[in-house]
Amino acid sequence: MTIESALIIAVPEAEPLVKQLRERFDSSAAMGVPAHLTILYPFMPPSEITPEVLAELRKLFAQFAAFEFTLPETRCFPDVLFLSPSPAEPFKALTHAIIKRYPDYPPYGGAFTEVVPHLTIADMDEPDQLEAIQRDFLNQHGAQLPVKAMASEVLLIENTSGRWEVRQMFALATLDTFK
Repeated sequence: MTIESALIIAVPEAEPLVKQLRERFDSSAAMGVPAHLTILYPFMPPSEITPEVLAELRKLFAQFAAFEFTLPETRCFPDVLFLSPSPAEPFKALTHAIIKRYPDYPPYGGAFTEVVPHLTIADMDEPDQLEAIQRDFLNQHGAQLPVKAMASEVLLIENTSGRWEVRQMFALATLDTFK
């Protein structure tokens, strides 16, 4: 078992649409991760996340305003079916801010050069099956798109026991914060 952490924005508004497929085709769902958009994975090892790191994260995320977004459409990577957020820029800005502060932890371990915000529905190596899942998803839930959601906090989640659990929540700024 790998002990690891991640920074995510949970999207409970999408759970009714994606839960069943995620439980079948996204191993992170079975390990306790809610429907989400990843800000940074992997983040630093949980044993290195000190009170000082938590304070830095709290301060960093408080500089970003909470925002509304939608999940209007499905898209695919070669092995992933996902919902694409609109706008994507706030998610990218959060990711880039974390990368700038913690450059030793690039997104997905540096496996990809571009940050593409997404909410995973299914993750598999069979493109034909992925296309069938996409068709089924759209037939069943297409009329419920776009999902409207609010990003108001970033979650630090950890897997230290074989299940992901929330360690800390970091609020994004609200209008009251700026008064």
